[in-house]
Amino acid sequence: MSFTPPKPPSRPEKSSLFAYLRAFRKDILSAQPEKLYGAKMAEFKTPFFRSFLVNQPELVDFVLKERPSEFPKSNRIREGLEPLLGNSVFLTNGAEWERQRRIINPAFEGGRLREVLPAMEAASAAMVERLAMRAGDDPVEFEQEASFTAADIIFRTLFSIPITHHTASEVFVQFQGFQRTQPILNLAAFLPIPRWVPRFHRRATIKRARALRGLITELVMERAKAIERGDAPDDLATKIMTTKDPQTGNCFSPAEMVDQVAIFFLAGHETSASALAWAMYLLAVDQDMQRRVQDEIDAQVGQGSVSLSKLGKLRLTRDVFQEALRLYPPVPMMVREAQCPHQFRGRNVEKGAQVVISPWHMQRHTGMWDNPDCFDPDRFKTPEGKAALRKAYLPFSKGARVCPGAGFAMAEGPMILAHLLRAFSFSAADGPKPIPVAHLTVRAKNGIWLKVTPRKNA
Repeated sequence: MSFTPPKPPSRPEKSSLFAYLRAFRKDILSAQPEKLYGAKMAEFKTPFFRSFLVNQPELVDFVLKERPSEFPKSNRIREGLEPLLGNSVFLTNGAEWERQRRIINPAFEGGRLREVLPAMEAASAAMVERLAMRAGDDPVEFEQEASFTAADIIFRTLFSIPITHHTASEVFVQFQGFQRTQPILNLAAFLPIPRWVPRFHRRATIKRARALRGLITELVMERAKAIERGDAPDDLATKIMTTKDPQTGNCFSPAEMVDQVAIFFLAGHETSASALAWAMYLLAVDQDMQRRVQDEIDAQVGQGSVSLSKLGKLRLTRDVFQEALRLYPPVPMMVREAQCPHQFRGRNVEKGAQVVISPWHMQRHTGMWDNPDCFDPDRFKTPEGKAALRKAYLPFSKGARVCPGAGFAMAEGPMILAHLLRAFSFSAADGPKPIPVAHLTVRAKNGIWLKVTPRKNA
């Protein structure tokens, strides 16, 4: 039996440009009209730019897969994130992006998932130990727990250090502060401001970003010295820093590596934490589904190690995590910029127009999903659900710019769920339901509060 989890309210159909921009700056989800959940395309006009939100799967494939060079990532996204991410692979385009991906991709290919699985399991086990000390009547704010564990996994897989390492711990603290001060879009994303004009970032945002980059620089320089000595651990950081671009023969410089580590931390920690927290909330409310997942984990994993082969047998657990990603995609919207004129559904898309692709709306689209707002992991077993999965599911984007860590994320989520649900049962705490808002990722406005109860046979 499915249920309908929280969804942000939509804005009134008619509102002033000022009201729209103010709402957009606070939360891009509730700033959108309800009609977008059923539209194939929508056009928005402002005095400064024109944008098209595209929900039709064929047009999305055209932009992301068939003509990606004609629709590079919009520089408007860069405006808010540049203080932290610099010139990372998340923000670059063209030849520079291609060079960065040539160096990064080998670290996520082949058997690397099997190699990082022990680090994922160690972080998952540490999370169970922390929750065991907090289990009881008082609810736990689960987004914070998920963030801590996801950051732990990033540090273990990237630099072979746990979150308790002094530098890793300080990075986590500084990032939490950065997230609270940073809106998803800077004012310059809306206004046609020349590059030489200051970007109006909040002082706290700049301060946190500088502190974060300073800490990351320490880690990168320490690793560079270890590589030079020949005693660096064989982890993702070493792999990336020693990989040469097959076309130029050059590796990343230390400064370039700082940019990449910043996006690995943001993309690999913040997005995973968002998906995990929502998955646990959905299971805490749907007690029948939680018991089914626990039965699967008990039967396929037991109390032993969660190996790659065992993960492959946790089909329902994976479907739950996949459904959480559908309902609450961590990155709700992606923005591209047309480099040449096109026609979409009879409308002229001029050069410079912003093309918005919204996983949030496509994955809840009334014309592509049955009961799109309902939590129903079993939907992926039906022909209709499988078809929608192929056409209208893109939490990791698609095409050339698909997230290189997507495979890692789809192992990490079920891994953590397996450890948590064989040790505990979860229920939603009393009080208001968590309302999704989009900051850096889709999070709950006032957190996700869950009661944690040890299982008797765990």
